[in-house]
Amino acid sequence: MNIKPSATIRQNYNEIADLCRSTREPVYLTKNGEGDLVVMDVESFARREKMLQLREELLAVEEDRAAGRAGCAVDDLDAYLDDIISRVEHGRDAEV
Repeated sequence: MNIKPSATIRQNYNEIADLCRSTREPVYLTKNGEGDLVVMDVESFARREKMLQLREELLAVEEDRAAGRAGCAVDDLDAYLDDIISRVEHGRDAEV
């Protein structure tokens, strides 16, 4: 976990940007010793958003399954999820 004082981004923007890109991790900025902002590179943010969207959709499917509503075959779902995960891992747009 990368934690920096908020003044660092004003003084060393390029350093923070490079850190975000190289680690693919968010940088937590503090103000007066308290958490204030989180900064991350655009690719990591987009990947995280896609994974959150996928999780929401998986939860909805699981809720449907638990309620006895119709779904798809396990093998079809497995192939579908493998494709989406591969797209996200390789930086391709994974439309769900």
